[in-house]
Amino acid sequence: MAAAHLDACRAAGPDPQQLAEWLVGHVLGDGNDVTEVDPLDYADVLGPCGLDRMRRLAAEAHRRSPSGWAEQYLMERLVKAEGNVDALVTLFAKDLAPSGITHLRIAEELDAAGREDEALAWAERGLRDTAGEAHVDGRLVDYVCDRYTRTGRAAERVIVRRDRFRSERSLAAYQQLRTAAQVVDCWESEREAALAVLREDARQGSGGGYRGPVLLDALLDDDDLDAAWREAAGGADDRQWQQLADLSREVRPAEALAVYLRLIDQVKEPTGDRAYERMATLLQGARDCHRALDTLDEFAAYMSALRVELKRRRKLMAILDRHRL
Repeated sequence: MAAAHLDACRAAGPDPQQLAEWLVGHVLGDGNDVTEVDPLDYADVLGPCGLDRMRRLAAEAHRRSPSGWAEQYLMERLVKAEGNVDALVTLFAKDLAPSGITHLRIAEELDAAGREDEALAWAERGLRDTAGEAHVDGRLVDYVCDRYTRTGRAAERVIVRRDRFRSERSLAAYQQLRTAAQVVDCWESEREAALAVLREDARQGSGGGYRGPVLLDALLDDDDLDAAWREAAGGADDRQWQQLADLSREVRPAEALAVYLRLIDQVKEPTGDRAYERMATLLQGARDCHRALDTLDEFAAYMSALRVELKRRRKLMAILDRHRL
């Protein structure tokens, strides 16, 4: 429909100003949800007079609703078509998103124009403007860090990742800090400080939410099992307990076995393929622990009792058979 309309306009040659008014109304109205019309496709029909009328209408609409998505889109398209990067930066700068995504878009536009120093300055401003925000667009942080890496500023990259970690307190931010710090051989001191922050979060019951403390995820990711076992006793969710047990089958089989048996008891009640497959996975872990402890006879007896207890669940029995349990 949109293509047919454009062809019709080219054939009929409507009044440029009336066409401009219709196009602006269409883009800003509900109709554009049905047919996505790009006003710039009509540039040859509009001519200088129609394009000028469209710019004035778009500017008026943007002044009335500076945060409107359609108004912003229309202004961006028109300004970008003019090739005026400074005007586009000015437009973006009027409504900087708290996530930093607008700063990144400005940086990318300046990059495309070959103005790399200004681009980095805007991205760095984005980090300053969003400092302390828990939810910052990771692409902005990555942009600055990539630039620092390319220009030999690895130590400053660590600072950026450290600041982001202290605001975000996630496993991903911890991993990114570790990667940056290892490049300049300062991970030992950075890790100590980062874990201290996560320990305080765990003590206060913040950080991690329903997924369990980030501290434990960080220790597991570092393969620091001794510390992970100590911290898990203070609070961990079932996902973290299972991961800890999975990593400890060979080195701490008795402790891992106790975790598996507790988790198996929890999945006896639920039914369905997902619950049955999880039970099979946990039983395989328990079997590995018994093998490490040289107590496979005990596991055989446990399985016999479990099969008797749950024998009415034929689908479960089939899944256990398939896993040779």
